[in-house]
Amino acid sequence: MRGQDRPVSDKPTRTGDRQKPRRLDRRSVAVFLGLLLLNYLIVSQLFGTAENPRVTIPYQPTFLGQVADGNVATITAKGATIDGTFEKAVRYPDAEATATTDFSTEVPEFADSAELDRLLRENGVEVIAKPTTSETPLWQTFLMYFGPTLLFFGLWIWLMRRAGAAGGGMFSFGRAKPTQYEPTKERVSFDDIAGIDEAEQELAEVVEFLRDPTKYRKLGARIPRGVLLSGLPGTGKTLLARAVAGEAGVPFFSMSASEFVEMIVGVGASRVRDLFDQAKKAAPSIVFVDEIDAIGRSRGSGVFSGANDEREQTLNQILTEMDGFDASTGVIVLAATNRPDVLDPALLRPGRFDRRVTINPPDKGGREHILRVHTRSIPLAPDVDLDALAATTVGMVGADLANLANEAALLAARREHELVHMDDFSDALERILLGAERKIMLTGADRRRTAYHEAGHALVGMLTRGADPVRKISIIPRTTSLGVTVSAPESDRLNYDKRRLLARLEVATAGRAAEEVVFGDETTGAENDIRQATQLARSMVGRFGMSDEIGFVSVLPQDGDGWAMNGAAQVSERTRQRIDDEVKRVVEEAHAEATRLLTENRSPLDAIAEALLREETLDQPQAYAAAGLAPPPEDESAPVAAALPVPR
Repeated sequence: MRGQDRPVSDKPTRTGDRQKPRRLDRRSVAVFLGLLLLNYLIVSQLFGTAENPRVTIPYQPTFLGQVADGNVATITAKGATIDGTFEKAVRYPDAEATATTDFSTEVPEFADSAELDRLLRENGVEVIAKPTTSETPLWQTFLMYFGPTLLFFGLWIWLMRRAGAAGGGMFSFGRAKPTQYEPTKERVSFDDIAGIDEAEQELAEVVEFLRDPTKYRKLGARIPRGVLLSGLPGTGKTLLARAVAGEAGVPFFSMSASEFVEMIVGVGASRVRDLFDQAKKAAPSIVFVDEIDAIGRSRGSGVFSGANDEREQTLNQILTEMDGFDASTGVIVLAATNRPDVLDPALLRPGRFDRRVTINPPDKGGREHILRVHTRSIPLAPDVDLDALAATTVGMVGADLANLANEAALLAARREHELVHMDDFSDALERILLGAERKIMLTGADRRRTAYHEAGHALVGMLTRGADPVRKISIIPRTTSLGVTVSAPESDRLNYDKRRLLARLEVATAGRAAEEVVFGDETTGAENDIRQATQLARSMVGRFGMSDEIGFVSVLPQDGDGWAMNGAAQVSERTRQRIDDEVKRVVEEAHAEATRLLTENRSPLDAIAEALLREETLDQPQAYAAAGLAPPPEDESAPVAAALPVPR
């Protein structure tokens, strides 16, 4: 393959680093000579001209006559040249019209020097003699006349060479500087990623085409020009793109979409052209644009959109470049985004990004595979059970699991372990989910109130049908909370029924309900619970169609898609008021049900709170034992919810 014959490098390089320094053209030489001339004239004007111009006079009879008349005050002799000053100004018909006191003359070789010396002595002329050699060295004179120009031009050449070596610098705004990964022995391959098998299969054809394009061309098949990778942050989109390049053994040009856009209009489009030119020269190759939604948002949807908008010009150039692809060039565009729903339709049509690959969070088996990949270089103790660890990390994606493995290794190093144990993983997971412990001293009243608050969450979760099982309760202050209750399902759940969502609402309101039942008043500790309950109830009413009052309609946007600003007019004021009323009703009913359960089960509530005050942290068996309840049986048929803590 062509890609394997290229020189390789262990590190990613900027393609601009390979440019040769710029050579001086004729215009630069002309500018240089002009600067030298200007420098000479300026220095001559400043240092080479006396205040009074010196007039050249004849030696005989003018000079000797003026000496004889006693009108010569001083003379300076330098070889045969005499410069002098008259006592009174003299005007000469063959010189300038104005009279002058400064003169200059030349002594003939045949003149009698003794006679001249006598004449000067008799008339009291002051005589100054200077050596015939120059007082100022030639190199100093050269520097005085031409040094500033040479220094300026040398600085100019240095800046231009630096600009060429650094990919253009300030002299080439329009050049793209992608990070280029050449195929190496340490290349990323499909063996380095896990848990996204469906996405790997989708991209297998791309790899096969780059390896053997004639196999497809002889059958008239055309490989997709572009592949759009979408998914939640941390699911491995960028890593998957690099794995495609590594498997195919071709150069990989990577740039973030935000690198195209500058304040200067037209720079983004120029960089797009330059990037695709570089990729075509290195074909077969892969161009990867990360976070493409930064420039690929639907045109005309922004508040400050317009025909001359720099972002839109950049997007138009990408569309043009992808349209201009020849199937024989062997250049494939991969792009990644977390928000495929906001992309311009022109990007997604056939002929541009023909294929869209969605990378979903991994299931339990995928998480175990990912953990095995990220622990290959970590010495594990025999008690580490990656299968059990995968079961307790519901909702985590590849980046989260990589961070978990690293945190466990760091924790084991701090504890001076030679191997990483299961306790290290458990403590690292607790730190990631719940936050770091805060070394603060709570008063007895605050500890007691916090214990009842968390006991309320836990007990309602134990008693409510459809609620996720309680995994851990703690009243140890964490990063942003004074206590926490962790509830997680037994297996991945891909769908929620109304009963399960109502159960989550009841659990969320149970902390405040416990405070009201036991202490008869309210505190600020339920702030996060209120936020979670409100968001969940609003989604049930406005997005999931789980309200008889609103009905089977979607009247709220998905979180963060920008529709709330432009789409507010699509929902009438009367409907918005009904949504608010219905959300309030759903939350109040859940709160009332949680209050009823805690009032009727006051003894288990007190028991859990007292156990928390003694132990500070209760795991699942201890929590259910304190409440006098049996742990729930594992429900393997339960389809996944993220292991979301319910912090205080």
